[in-house]
Amino acid sequence: MTALNVIDAGPEHAPQIVDIIHRSFGARPTLDPPSTALDETADSVAEVLRTSGGILVERRGLPMGAMLFDETRPGLLGLRRVSVDPDLQDRGVASAMVGVAEDTAEERGKDGIWLHVREELPETVKFWSRRYYHPVNQNGSTIEFGKTLWLSREIPTADTMKSFAGTLSKLLRAGDLLVLSGDLGAGKTTFTQGLGAGLGVRGPITSPTFVIARTHPSLVDGAPLVHVDAYRLGDAAEIDDLDLDATTDDAVTVVEWGEGLAEQLSDSWLHIRIEVRGARPGDPLGTPHDDGEVGDEARVVTVKPHGPRWVGVPLRSTLLS
Repeated sequence: MTALNVIDAGPEHAPQIVDIIHRSFGARPTLDPPSTALDETADSVAEVLRTSGGILVERRGLPMGAMLFDETRPGLLGLRRVSVDPDLQDRGVASAMVGVAEDTAEERGKDGIWLHVREELPETVKFWSRRYYHPVNQNGSTIEFGKTLWLSREIPTADTMKSFAGTLSKLLRAGDLLVLSGDLGAGKTTFTQGLGAGLGVRGPITSPTFVIARTHPSLVDGAPLVHVDAYRLGDAAEIDDLDLDATTDDAVTVVEWGEGLAEQLSDSWLHIRIEVRGARPGDPLGTPHDDGEVGDEARVVTVKPHGPRWVGVPLRSTLLS
């Protein structure tokens, strides 16, 4: 298949986009109340493109799909009039537009994305759910879906790692689950130490390898920190044996080496991946340590939110500032 051409649309593209909107929404089942998409004109679309922008997808010069952006909500990018020509379905047009929209949200410094979906269109609901968009509220038959974007940040030193985790701690509350992954010595325990300091829990926080799990009570009337090392656990059943679900709702739970094991503890979690990306200029190449401390190499920390808890949480604006 010839590659799709995704255009950052301007007012000059309004006639093609309004045509796609009318063709797409006109082919949908009759809804009550009816969609207002068919009321769009070239002028109304051009005004949106002037103020917020949008996307036009073409293949060999043939318009195939379009969407409009909405920047009325601080920190969020709205998606409106998501449309694919009904004669050109099942060619990956909608998925391509979603990918570009998420890139656009990142480029504009947004934390996440929202859009409205009608519950009478189950295939549309399924489309967005498969792309990890979650319903956040409903008004009549209109469901609002949202998604918080993931982020990566380079971390040059152990102190920076602790500061980064301390900043993240300000967004946490009882019931939150963090799943940490990364090689030996990548800095998972250093990250957890910063998290514990930010939460104000009793320390010291060290690798819990030989006791598997350790609880650090709060010193500030906040949530305790449950620190788990799943390195020696063979499967998810052994996570169950720790009875972590008895404390998950009341604590912030951090599971090192938990990827593929600990996600069952909650319908929402943050996956924190720490990777070593080589030495900083002028620094000697350090050797990773089994105690979890950060050596001389810079790290890249990737934070990926999963589940409805994280929709609307300002991860990017908080952690990348």
